[in-house]
Amino acid sequence: MRHKGQILTLLKQQLPYLKQNFKVKSIGIFGSYAREEQTEKSDIDLLVEFEVPVGFFKFIELEDYLSEKLGVKVDLVTPDALKPLIKPQIMEEAVYA
Repeated sequence: MRHKGQILTLLKQQLPYLKQNFKVKSIGIFGSYAREEQTEKSDIDLLVEFEVPVGFFKFIELEDYLSEKLGVKVDLVTPDALKPLIKPQIMEEAVYA
């Protein structure tokens, strides 16, 4: 099972590729992995911001790419998609690559 440091290192290494191919502006981890409370069944919650709007298929392609690279299912979300009730907590909890 990966831990937060490994995930952030991999995301930092991938950032130039993600910027070039997916127009990623920033990417961070939140949720159980960020709090180091993950279990064997946990997915990795990633908060991503894009430089330009991306379509649904590109979004899913990025999610699949990151799941493959990390070896764990990734749940990708943008700040705009967060529910107002939980958005402040997630934005504060997120650790960016």
